[in-house]
Amino acid sequence: QVQLVESGGGLVQPGGSLRLSCEASGIIFNIYTMGWYRQAPGKQRELVAGIRSGGSTNYVDSVKGRFTISRDNAKNTVYLQKNSLKPEDTAVYYCNAELRSPSRSYDYWGQGTQVTVSS
Repeated sequence: QVQLVESGGGLVQPGGSLRLSCEASGIIFNIYTMGWYRQAPGKQRELVAGIRSGGSTNYVDSVKGRFTISRDNAKNTVYLQKNSLKPEDTAVYYCNAELRSPSRSYDYWGQGTQVTVSS
């Protein structure tokens, strides 16, 4: 059974920092592309950051220079370090594990963790 368990969300003031963690089980973690998505009220879910099995990363423009995604394959965990937080970063953040092959695709999601940026 595949599980992605997020932690680290909460309430933070503008300009503050948070680190989200997502621990995976039930998958061969080091071959999956891992990603963090977010969904704000009334908006579509968007990809915030992704990290491939080889370590290359990508970010949505609105978080470049403020957020850093990383992975620890020994711990089956992906992280999202969020600095200089803004109220518009308020959303539910979801962890995703994705694996694509010519014949099959695998896509798993965590339950989400709320991040609220407010004074």
